[in-house]
Amino acid sequence: MVIKPKIRGFICTNAHPTGCEAHVNEQIAYVKAHEQSDVKPKNVLVIGSSTGYGLASRITAAFGNKANTLGIFFEKPPTEKKTASAGWYNTSAFQKAADAEGLWSKNINGDAFSHEVKAKAIETIKAELGEIDLVVYSLASPRRTDPDTGEVYSSTLKPIGQSVTTKNLNTSKRIIDSVSVEAASEEEIQGTIDVMGGADWELWIKALNEAGVLSSNFKSVAYTYIGKELTWPIYGKATIGKAKEDLDRAAAAINESTKSINGSAHVTSLNAVVTQASSAIPIMPLYISAMFKVMKEDGTYEGCIEQIQNLFIENIYSESPRLDEQNRYRQNYKELEDSVQQRVTDIWNTVETETIDELTDYVGYHNEFIRLFGFGIDSVDYDADVNPVTEINHLL
Repeated sequence: MVIKPKIRGFICTNAHPTGCEAHVNEQIAYVKAHEQSDVKPKNVLVIGSSTGYGLASRITAAFGNKANTLGIFFEKPPTEKKTASAGWYNTSAFQKAADAEGLWSKNINGDAFSHEVKAKAIETIKAELGEIDLVVYSLASPRRTDPDTGEVYSSTLKPIGQSVTTKNLNTSKRIIDSVSVEAASEEEIQGTIDVMGGADWELWIKALNEAGVLSSNFKSVAYTYIGKELTWPIYGKATIGKAKEDLDRAAAAINESTKSINGSAHVTSLNAVVTQASSAIPIMPLYISAMFKVMKEDGTYEGCIEQIQNLFIENIYSESPRLDEQNRYRQNYKELEDSVQQRVTDIWNTVETETIDELTDYVGYHNEFIRLFGFGIDSVDYDADVNPVTEINHLL
């Protein structure tokens, strides 16, 4: 079939297998072309490995550091009449490249919140790897089923305390308008913490530790976005922010519970990037478009793969990591520079519908968005007939 993007609002409902493969191969090429840390992971578990920062982490571990990788994800496979999710195609492409280079790599497609997937991962580690020395936790989900009680928690994107009305870039209509979001209830705040906080990260480490498959001196990271004043009303100081604060609690708890094997868990603050999750958050399309404009002009913009490549060198495997007051790895320092934030704020305050293209890099934002699904890549012929069905080798 000929596959063209089907975009509804802030989501794309299909994906292009050839385009996703090209996008993955671009990231692999980037990692191979750059220097790596002298200290390298050997066996890496990536929980949420099929898109965004999780995929970049797996690529960096495997193709930059020659590590064995076990990827956990929850993606929709293709049929002859319907494309797979982008994450399925990304993983298929990753596995194809890993096989070509003789890298050990296996995959589990299922609910990472469940006891069953944790058990399957542990079984695989015991049988084929022995121990894990790096655990990357990079899940993004709108809901989570408690593995013990069966209760379903849902997350919300809402401010805390009072409703917020703010400037917005409406990507459907390509206009500057405003968006109002009502304040979250206590139940909604807690639900967001239960989905996006650190509870499941803790459960993973607990299960791995009790099974004896964590190496001495193992490391673990979970990813977060902190931002500054512009994004705080609906992000940093909102329901998502509360959930991300819970990651800090979980990191401290993990460090305490794994002291006997000298475990090390850190939340990692990263730059804002275009992801399937961030595109759904009010404020972020306008903020990121303005940020792109400023940081690209400065030559400091970094996407997922650039940041994770640097994270491995500058923080995870550095003798002098860059830590903030909450003991988080700081990989977001370029975005949060005062001069960058001031220029982004100036754009935010002055941009109107007529000046979107002049003052922001919305074109770059949109291009990054469609690339997530394998579209907009120069090397791909989007008029060609392609088979939507691809397999994932070593799928457990």
